[in-house]
Amino acid sequence: MEEQNVNKQVKQSLINEFKDFLKEYKVIGLAVGFIMGGAATELVKAVVGYLIMPIITPFIPGGEWVKATFTLGPIVIGWGALLNAFINFIILAWVVFLIAKFVLREEKVTKK
Repeated sequence: MEEQNVNKQVKQSLINEFKDFLKEYKVIGLAVGFIMGGAATELVKAVVGYLIMPIITPFIPGGEWVKATFTLGPIVIGWGALLNAFINFIILAWVVFLIAKFVLREEKVTKK
């Protein structure tokens, strides 16, 4: 009987430690942020792919902007894919900046 109480206390202690770990390191918030980041990335890719790139496409011969390459001897540089990744990054960084600036706005601490 006493051994069962000790096992129960050990299990309860581990559960409490785990809860403390989740709270101290804000694991739940991190998980939510990670999921939201993935969703935001997909949204930005859609905006770039379906809104911005169709505007840019007429300026690239053939309209295959993602497959656009530059050949330098045996080296083939996929500048279209690079441009796509760069635009995605810039837009995503801008969205994160706006969220940080307006949604997560904290009152500034003034020095006295």
